[in-house]
Amino acid sequence: MNIKKQFVEGLTTNNPVLVQQIGMCATMAITTTLFNGVGMGLSVLIILTCCNVVVSAIRKIIPDEIRLAIFVVVIAGFVTIVDLLLQAFIPALSAALGVFIPLIVVNCIIIGRAEAFCQKNPLGPCFFDGIFQGLGYTCVLILMCVFREFTGSGRFGGGLIDISNGFRFTLDGTGAGIQIFPSEYGASIMNLPFGGFITLGLLLAVMQYALKKSAKKKELAERAAAEAAALAEKEADE
Repeated sequence: MNIKKQFVEGLTTNNPVLVQQIGMCATMAITTTLFNGVGMGLSVLIILTCCNVVVSAIRKIIPDEIRLAIFVVVIAGFVTIVDLLLQAFIPALSAALGVFIPLIVVNCIIIGRAEAFCQKNPLGPCFFDGIFQGLGYTCVLILMCVFREFTGSGRFGGGLIDISNGFRFTLDGTGAGIQIFPSEYGASIMNLPFGGFITLGLLLAVMQYALKKSAKKKELAERAAAEAAALAEKEADE
């Protein structure tokens, strides 16, 4: 079990949104405020981790013929638990996310990890895979929320941060956030669904550029090492 490798994969090289490009519908739809992004990201992280652990624990007794059906049942169970907890303790977040919480049942990130990773690996790696993949998803949501809020409304931390009576975090969604510049100077299109497409497209472009640059750097390093080895061997023969 290589925890460091799993951490890097979850955040960068195998990020569920920016590299695998799955689970993008909710990503574009709910990233209008930091309150929504943090809430959705943590919900997916908890559900993904719990589902990974359960699927890994029962993987050897699941018949292949009904494998996907069992995965959906497990996911639906944890989604229901999280949905009810949000309704009971953070109703503002439940109302803000609306149908996108129940739709986690068919989120490709969770089903994909169950199918591609958890049914083949023991409990330990699956537990950390759920945490790191969920963390990678949450980070993308937060980046999108911050960018869309700032460019669209000149604000940071909408729904989550309240500075009217000192700096504090709120869970009722009423925090006005920190107004950095007047909202009338913002690009209001970023608050609309189209803003989600723009923001996600920019993040995808940046990630692909970074991955290609990293791959090219690695290739040059390997080539230099191979040339150095060949030169050393030639000198040894002489």
